[in-house]
Amino acid sequence: MLLLASSSAGAVVIRHDVGDSKYRVPASEFPALVDMPHEGHGVLIAPEWVITVAHVLPAHAGSLQVTIGGVPRDVERVVVHPGYRTPPQALIDQAMATGEAVLILVLLASSDDIALVKLKQPVTDVVPVALHRGGEEPNQVVRIFGKGATGTGATGHDPKGPNRTALRGASNRITSAHGRWFCYVFDAPPMALPLEGIGGNGDSGSPVLITVDDEWVLAGLAAWKLLDGDVRTSRPGRYGQTSCNVRLGHYIEWIESVISGQPQVGADGPSRPTPLRGAD
Repeated sequence: MLLLASSSAGAVVIRHDVGDSKYRVPASEFPALVDMPHEGHGVLIAPEWVITVAHVLPAHAGSLQVTIGGVPRDVERVVVHPGYRTPPQALIDQAMATGEAVLILVLLASSDDIALVKLKQPVTDVVPVALHRGGEEPNQVVRIFGKGATGTGATGHDPKGPNRTALRGASNRITSAHGRWFCYVFDAPPMALPLEGIGGNGDSGSPVLITVDDEWVLAGLAAWKLLDGDVRTSRPGRYGQTSCNVRLGHYIEWIESVISGQPQVGADGPSRPTPLRGAD
Protein backbone atom coordinates (compact mmCIF):
# COMPACT_ATOMS: atom_id res chain seq x y z
CA MET A 1 0.00 0.00 0.00
CA LEU A 2 2.97 2.29 -0.20
CA LEU A 3 2.67 5.00 -2.79
CA LEU A 4 6.14 4.13 -4.02
CA ALA A 5 6.05 1.30 -6.56
CA SER A 6 2.60 0.16 -5.44
CA SER A 7 4.22 -2.35 -3.11
CA SER A 8 1.99 -4.81 -1.31
CA ALA A 9 0.09 -2.99 1.32
CA GLY A 10 -0.16 -3.99 5.57
CA ALA A 11 -1.99 -5.37 8.58
CA VAL A 12 -3.74 -2.75 10.38
CA VAL A 13 -1.85 0.12 11.93
CA ILE A 14 -3.66 1.15 15.11
CA ARG A 15 -4.22 4.09 17.46
CA HIS A 16 -1.31 4.72 19.83
CA ASP A 17 -3.65 5.08 22.81
CA VAL A 18 -5.63 1.83 22.39
CA GLY A 19 -4.19 -1.58 23.25
CA ASP A 20 -3.33 -3.96 20.42
CA SER A 21 -5.54 -6.64 21.97
CA LYS A 22 -8.59 -4.53 21.13
CA TYR A 23 -7.77 -4.81 17.42
CA ARG A 24 -6.88 -8.49 17.25
CA VAL A 25 -9.65 -10.68 15.88
CA PRO A 26 -10.09 -14.43 15.31
CA ALA A 27 -10.13 -15.79 11.76
CA SER A 28 -13.79 -16.67 12.27
CA GLU A 29 -14.70 -12.97 12.22
CA PHE A 30 -13.97 -12.81 8.49
CA PRO A 31 -13.45 -16.36 7.13
CA ALA A 32 -13.61 -15.21 3.48
CA LEU A 33 -10.21 -13.51 3.82
CA VAL A 34 -7.69 -15.03 1.40
CA ASP A 35 -3.94 -15.14 2.04
CA MET A 36 -1.97 -14.63 -1.16
CA PRO A 37 1.51 -16.18 -1.43
CA HIS A 38 4.11 -14.49 0.81
CA GLU A 39 1.98 -11.38 1.58
CA GLY A 40 -1.15 -9.58 0.47
CA HIS A 41 -4.77 -10.69 0.54
CA GLY A 42 -7.86 -11.33 -1.51
CA VAL A 43 -11.51 -12.08 -0.75
CA LEU A 44 -13.68 -15.06 -1.69
CA ILE A 45 -16.65 -13.65 -3.65
CA ALA A 46 -17.95 -16.91 -5.23
CA PRO A 47 -17.21 -20.59 -4.55
CA GLU A 48 -14.56 -20.67 -7.31
CA TRP A 49 -13.51 -17.01 -7.42
CA VAL A 50 -11.23 -14.76 -5.40
CA ILE A 51 -10.90 -11.02 -6.01
CA THR A 52 -7.68 -9.16 -5.28
CA VAL A 53 -5.50 -6.30 -6.49
CA ALA A 54 -3.33 -7.09 -9.49
CA HIS A 55 -0.07 -5.91 -7.96
CA VAL A 56 0.03 -8.66 -5.31
CA LEU A 57 0.20 -11.40 -7.94
CA PRO A 58 3.65 -12.88 -8.61
CA ALA A 59 5.13 -11.97 -11.99
CA HIS A 60 5.63 -15.67 -12.75
CA ALA A 61 2.90 -17.59 -10.98
CA GLY A 62 3.94 -21.14 -11.82
CA SER A 63 1.90 -23.48 -9.64
CA LEU A 64 0.01 -20.88 -7.63
CA GLN A 65 -1.80 -21.56 -4.36
CA VAL A 66 -3.82 -19.29 -2.08
CA THR A 67 -4.98 -20.04 1.46
CA ILE A 68 -8.61 -19.76 2.59
CA GLY A 69 -9.71 -20.80 6.04
CA GLY A 70 -6.24 -22.15 6.72
CA VAL A 71 -6.47 -24.55 3.75
CA PRO A 72 -4.23 -24.21 0.64
CA ARG A 73 -6.29 -23.97 -2.55
CA ASP A 74 -4.91 -24.58 -6.05
CA VAL A 75 -5.42 -21.88 -8.67
CA GLU A 76 -6.67 -22.71 -12.15
CA ARG A 77 -6.07 -19.30 -13.74
CA VAL A 78 -5.67 -15.60 -13.06
CA VAL A 79 -7.49 -12.82 -14.93
CA VAL A 80 -5.95 -9.36 -14.65
CA HIS A 81 -7.94 -6.32 -15.73
CA PRO A 82 -6.65 -5.15 -19.13
CA GLY A 83 -6.34 -1.60 -17.78
CA TYR A 84 -3.74 -2.55 -15.17
CA ARG A 85 -0.35 -0.91 -15.55
CA THR A 86 2.84 -1.27 -13.52
CA PRO A 87 5.23 1.65 -12.92
CA PRO A 88 8.24 1.53 -15.29
CA GLN A 89 11.52 0.74 -13.55
CA ALA A 90 12.91 4.10 -14.67
CA LEU A 91 10.10 5.86 -12.79
CA ILE A 92 10.79 3.83 -9.65
CA ASP A 93 14.52 4.56 -9.91
CA GLN A 94 13.77 8.27 -10.25
CA ALA A 95 11.61 8.23 -7.11
CA MET A 96 14.32 6.41 -5.16
CA ALA A 97 16.93 8.90 -6.31
CA THR A 98 14.90 12.04 -5.59
CA GLY A 99 12.35 11.04 -2.96
CA GLU A 100 9.62 12.50 -5.20
CA ALA A 101 6.95 10.06 -6.37
CA VAL A 102 4.18 12.23 -7.79
CA LEU A 103 4.48 10.64 -11.26
CA ILE A 104 4.03 7.20 -9.73
CA LEU A 105 0.91 8.51 -7.99
CA VAL A 106 -0.48 9.71 -11.33
CA LEU A 107 0.11 6.28 -12.87
CA LEU A 108 -1.41 4.42 -9.92
CA ALA A 109 -4.52 6.59 -9.97
CA SER A 110 -5.11 5.87 -13.66
CA SER A 111 -4.50 2.10 -13.45
CA ASP A 112 -7.14 -0.61 -13.00
CA ASP A 113 -5.42 -2.49 -10.16
CA ILE A 114 -7.80 -5.43 -9.92
CA ALA A 115 -7.68 -9.15 -10.72
CA LEU A 116 -9.78 -12.29 -10.36
CA VAL A 117 -8.39 -15.67 -9.38
CA LYS A 118 -10.26 -18.83 -10.38
CA LEU A 119 -9.76 -21.84 -8.12
CA LYS A 120 -9.46 -25.38 -9.42
CA GLN A 121 -12.08 -26.58 -6.95
CA PRO A 122 -15.03 -24.68 -5.45
CA VAL A 123 -14.77 -23.72 -1.79
CA THR A 124 -17.54 -25.42 0.17
CA ASP A 125 -16.46 -24.69 3.75
CA VAL A 126 -16.43 -20.87 3.60
CA VAL A 127 -19.31 -18.57 2.63
CA PRO A 128 -18.38 -16.00 -0.06
CA VAL A 129 -18.90 -12.29 0.59
CA ALA A 130 -21.39 -10.25 -1.42
CA LEU A 131 -20.17 -7.27 -3.44
CA HIS A 132 -21.38 -3.73 -2.86
CA ARG A 133 -23.07 -2.54 -6.05
CA GLY A 134 -24.11 0.97 -5.15
CA GLY A 135 -22.36 4.31 -4.72
CA GLU A 136 -22.62 6.89 -1.98
CA GLU A 137 -19.57 5.62 -0.10
CA PRO A 138 -18.45 9.00 1.36
CA ASN A 139 -19.04 9.36 5.11
CA GLN A 140 -19.77 5.65 5.53
CA VAL A 141 -17.89 3.86 8.29
CA VAL A 142 -15.92 0.91 6.94
CA ARG A 143 -14.43 -2.20 8.52
CA ILE A 144 -10.95 -3.33 7.44
CA PHE A 145 -9.00 -6.53 8.13
CA GLY A 146 -5.42 -7.61 7.53
CA LYS A 147 -2.39 -9.58 8.67
CA GLY A 148 0.41 -7.37 7.37
CA ALA A 149 2.76 -4.93 9.09
CA THR A 150 1.51 -3.14 12.17
CA GLY A 151 2.40 -0.23 14.39
CA THR A 152 0.71 2.88 15.75
CA GLY A 153 -0.34 6.14 14.14
CA ALA A 154 2.13 8.03 16.30
CA THR A 155 5.18 6.32 14.77
CA GLY A 156 3.92 4.36 11.76
CA HIS A 157 5.45 0.96 11.07
CA ASP A 158 8.81 -0.28 9.87
CA PRO A 159 8.72 -0.18 6.03
CA LYS A 160 11.07 -3.18 5.97
CA GLY A 161 8.54 -5.48 7.64
CA PRO A 162 7.62 -8.05 8.79
CA ASN A 163 4.65 -7.87 6.44
CA ARG A 164 2.68 -10.83 7.76
CA THR A 165 1.64 -10.79 11.40
CA ALA A 166 -1.58 -11.50 13.33
CA LEU A 167 -5.08 -10.77 12.02
CA ARG A 168 -6.41 -7.38 13.08
CA GLY A 169 -9.57 -5.44 12.37
CA ALA A 170 -10.20 -1.70 12.52
CA SER A 171 -12.63 0.99 11.40
CA ASN A 172 -12.41 4.21 9.44
CA ARG A 173 -14.67 6.65 7.61
CA ILE A 174 -14.61 7.16 3.83
CA THR A 175 -13.76 10.75 2.94
CA SER A 176 -13.93 10.67 -0.88
CA ALA A 177 -15.03 8.39 -3.73
CA HIS A 178 -14.78 8.76 -7.48
CA GLY A 179 -14.35 6.37 -10.40
CA ARG A 180 -11.84 3.64 -9.60
CA TRP A 181 -11.12 4.64 -6.00
CA PHE A 182 -12.45 5.61 -2.62
CA CYS A 183 -10.21 6.89 0.16
CA TYR A 184 -10.09 7.42 3.91
CA VAL A 185 -7.75 9.28 6.27
CA PHE A 186 -6.11 7.92 9.43
CA ASP A 187 -7.25 10.51 11.99
CA ALA A 188 -5.48 11.05 15.28
CA PRO A 189 -7.36 11.25 18.60
CA PRO A 190 -9.65 12.89 19.54
CA MET A 191 -11.10 12.89 15.99
CA ALA A 192 -10.43 9.17 15.48
CA LEU A 193 -13.07 6.45 15.74
CA PRO A 194 -12.77 4.23 18.85
CA LEU A 195 -10.95 1.51 16.85
CA GLU A 196 -9.65 3.65 13.99
CA GLY A 197 -6.89 2.19 11.84
CA ILE A 198 -5.25 2.08 8.43
CA GLY A 199 -3.61 -0.65 6.38
CA GLY A 200 0.15 -0.97 6.24
CA ASN A 201 2.62 -2.92 4.09
CA GLY A 202 1.47 -6.47 3.37
CA ASP A 203 -2.28 -5.93 3.17
CA SER A 204 -2.86 -5.00 -0.44
CA GLY A 205 -6.04 -6.72 -1.57
CA SER A 206 -7.48 -6.83 1.94
CA PRO A 207 -11.21 -6.14 2.35
CA VAL A 208 -12.93 -2.84 3.00
CA LEU A 209 -16.49 -3.54 4.12
CA ILE A 210 -19.57 -1.35 4.52
CA THR A 211 -23.00 -2.17 5.88
CA VAL A 212 -26.05 -2.50 3.65
CA ASP A 213 -29.33 -3.54 5.29
CA ASP A 214 -27.43 -4.46 8.47
CA GLU A 215 -25.04 -6.79 6.59
CA TRP A 216 -21.38 -6.29 5.78
CA VAL A 217 -20.64 -6.28 2.05
CA LEU A 218 -17.37 -5.89 0.17
CA ALA A 219 -16.99 -2.33 -1.12
CA GLY A 220 -13.26 -2.14 -1.80
CA LEU A 221 -9.76 -3.61 -1.68
CA ALA A 222 -6.75 -1.95 -0.06
CA ALA A 223 -4.37 -0.71 -2.76
CA TRP A 224 -2.07 2.25 -2.00
CA LYS A 225 -1.65 5.28 0.22
CA LEU A 226 -0.16 8.75 0.16
CA LEU A 227 3.07 9.38 2.05
CA ASP A 228 4.06 12.93 2.91
CA GLY A 229 7.47 14.28 2.02
CA ASP A 230 10.43 12.18 0.91
CA VAL A 231 9.17 8.66 0.14
CA ARG A 232 12.61 7.25 0.95
CA THR A 233 12.33 8.25 4.60
CA SER A 234 8.59 8.54 5.30
CA ARG A 235 7.16 5.89 7.59
CA PRO A 236 3.92 4.24 6.43
CA GLY A 237 0.89 4.27 8.71
CA ARG A 238 1.26 7.58 10.50
CA TYR A 239 -1.68 9.78 11.45
CA GLY A 240 -2.88 11.99 8.62
CA GLN A 241 -2.04 9.55 5.82
CA THR A 242 -4.68 8.74 3.21
CA SER A 243 -5.46 5.18 2.11
CA CYS A 244 -6.96 4.67 -1.35
CA ASN A 245 -8.88 1.50 -2.15
CA VAL A 246 -10.14 -0.15 -5.32
CA ARG A 247 -13.83 0.80 -5.62
CA LEU A 248 -15.56 -2.44 -6.58
CA GLY A 249 -18.81 -0.77 -7.60
CA HIS A 250 -16.88 0.70 -10.53
CA TYR A 251 -15.94 -2.80 -11.73
CA ILE A 252 -19.18 -4.77 -11.30
CA GLU A 253 -19.70 -5.31 -15.04
CA TRP A 254 -16.11 -6.45 -15.55
CA ILE A 255 -16.26 -8.80 -12.56
CA GLU A 256 -19.52 -10.37 -13.73
CA SER A 257 -18.26 -10.71 -17.30
CA VAL A 258 -15.16 -12.62 -16.15
CA ILE A 259 -17.08 -14.94 -13.85
CA SER A 260 -19.79 -15.61 -16.45
CA GLY A 261 -17.33 -15.88 -19.34
CA GLN A 262 -19.34 -13.29 -21.31
CA PRO A 263 -17.27 -10.15 -22.09
CA GLN A 264 -19.20 -6.89 -21.65
CA VAL A 265 -18.62 -3.19 -22.20
CA GLY A 266 -17.87 -1.56 -18.85
CA ALA A 267 -17.54 2.02 -17.68
CA ASP A 268 -14.22 2.48 -19.49
CA GLY A 269 -15.07 0.67 -22.72
CA PRO A 270 -14.60 -2.95 -23.77
CA SER A 271 -12.87 -5.07 -21.15
CA ARG A 272 -12.46 -8.58 -22.49
CA PRO A 273 -11.04 -10.85 -19.76
CA THR A 274 -7.34 -11.37 -20.36
CA PRO A 275 -5.77 -14.37 -18.60
CA LEU A 276 -2.30 -13.43 -17.40
CA ARG A 277 0.22 -15.13 -15.15
CA GLY A 278 -2.05 -18.11 -14.72
CA ALA A 279 -1.23 -21.47 -13.22
CA ASP A 280 -2.24 -24.37 -15.46
